[in-house]
Amino acid sequence: MNIQFTDLISNAPDAPGTYRMYGADKTLLYVGKAKNLANRLRQYIDTSKLEPHKQVMRSLVTNVTWEICATEADALIREQELIKTLKPKYNIMLTDDKMYPMLALTANEYPRILKFRGKISQRRDVFGPYPSVSALNDTIKMIQKVCRLRTCRDTFMRNRSRPCLLYQIGRCSAPCCLPQTDYQKNVALARRILTGDSEPIIAELSADMKKYAENMDFESAAAVRDKIIALTQTANRGKQNKIQHDKNIDWDKNVSELENLLNIKIERAGVFDNSHLFGKNAVGAMICFGHNGFTKTDYRHFKLQNKANAGNDIGMMAEFVNRAVSHGPKLDLIIVDGGPAQWNIAHKTAPNIPVFGVTKGEVRNGDEHFIMPDGSIYTEMPKDSPLFLMLRAVRDEAHRFVITYHRETRAKQMTASVLDEIDGIGPTRKHALIQHFGSVRSIMDATLQQLEHVPSLGKSAAKKIYAHFHSELL
Repeated sequence: MNIQFTDLISNAPDAPGTYRMYGADKTLLYVGKAKNLANRLRQYIDTSKLEPHKQVMRSLVTNVTWEICATEADALIREQELIKTLKPKYNIMLTDDKMYPMLALTANEYPRILKFRGKISQRRDVFGPYPSVSALNDTIKMIQKVCRLRTCRDTFMRNRSRPCLLYQIGRCSAPCCLPQTDYQKNVALARRILTGDSEPIIAELSADMKKYAENMDFESAAAVRDKIIALTQTANRGKQNKIQHDKNIDWDKNVSELENLLNIKIERAGVFDNSHLFGKNAVGAMICFGHNGFTKTDYRHFKLQNKANAGNDIGMMAEFVNRAVSHGPKLDLIIVDGGPAQWNIAHKTAPNIPVFGVTKGEVRNGDEHFIMPDGSIYTEMPKDSPLFLMLRAVRDEAHRFVITYHRETRAKQMTASVLDEIDGIGPTRKHALIQHFGSVRSIMDATLQQLEHVPSLGKSAAKKIYAHFHSELL
């Protein structure tokens, strides 16, 4: 039996993921997760070291399958999903009360956000599971900062006569005592954050912040800015989970497999992505990789030169690919994040370089497929294969790189637009102000005396700035 089981797991990968064990009649016996699938499955070879119920289960195993995940945390969450939906016969943990922590929104008039373990109630909107209590607590703190939903029990809420400390520090809107006009809107925002990508929400909030700033409503702009910061910090923590996964990629093996798939040689591949906010601050980026991984010295940023194409993803892609091919490092392969339209324009712009398209599909991170250099659609790559995960990683790296640049560009434009409204404040003084205070918000909040201490600014300019932001005649 040991030899047979060893054969079953002989090709198990050295990667994080989940595994499933089946009986002779194809009944699912057990689901598990592992930081390293090969190492974990080898532990089942010596049955004497297993728990009694696993010894019985192991004697019935006739087939073993696995699913690679990006990180161990992803594997943990995927494990519970499979156990809850497939109900394997020998999974004792996670079928009783020993579940991973989850988050819920209650169904009250003013829904409460709470963490729990145990059975899921139909009276709650449930999100998770989370790989650790600390990850769940970070999420709750972020929701409090952005949406200001209550966390207190109903009895506590009903007996309050004045707002508690959480209201004072901006983490609750105090529905216990104060009239509410936006609570349901914030509940809807919380659901969006908990169920989807935060990037569209950050973009919408950025547009709101800009409108507030343009209308000189700097207090509202600052409140929205704090929400953006909270969301961005959470998104960045999520991206950090991918960094270790990127280090575990066998670049040489996967790039060689990509070469075989496309029938080309790849020394350097360039991955392109665009970003803009309703046509504003249109930028692009290219990241590069090869047999040794990402080559960050070859990364490029692009500001759109042809303003007529602002907001036109196809026109933007044409300009950025053309500029990269004309002035950047030599590329053996162009990868575009998008569908046939993006592939077509890249192929037309650089006809002598193979173009490979990575599409998002109907469900993000679920049914991506590819456009081959000859224009055909390729859907046969296994979603848990190392090559697929590498291609997803390079697409995500391009997206991260362009989004970071887009945010920096927006921040600089906002700084420039606010300070440009003040006569006599040129580039040198703007630079001195930012160097001294660190942000436009700090400049707005500065006293006249603090402004006068900025090197090379002068008292006259300090008075102009103070008067501009405080509407006072000095």
